[in-house]
Amino acid sequence: MTTSPFARAAAAALLGVALTGAARADIKDYEFQLVKNEIKQGDAILDVRLVDQRTGRPVPNAVIFATRLDMAPDSMEEMTTRIEPLPSPEPGVYRFKAKVTMAGGWRLSLGAKVQGETGTVDNKLVLKAVK
Repeated sequence: MTTSPFARAAAAALLGVALTGAARADIKDYEFQLVKNEIKQGDAILDVRLVDQRTGRPVPNAVIFATRLDMAPDSMEEMTTRIEPLPSPEPGVYRFKAKVTMAGGWRLSLGAKVQGETGTVDNKLVLKAVK
């Protein structure tokens, strides 16, 4: 069986488009979302989901390299607490433990690298701590 030059050229063009990543996501297509917007004061567990906004699907295996938890929503940005990563309860969900010393508004700042993408996902999420 012989293949026409046109068919070979079309196949090569499709392969080229696939290999160049024409359908690649932009880093702005990813965002962190809080699983719960409210936590208890004291030892708190924070779960955040990294989502591909184009599909709505969770994104597993991101490398989170920056975390900060402060009270910026209540005009106390200097009020911070230590935050430490915990094992993930499910793919695409990232869990952290923090000692939340006061009730009120808290801001969780995260920076992450998504595998296969250039750039950094950088989000600031606001949650509320209650007594």
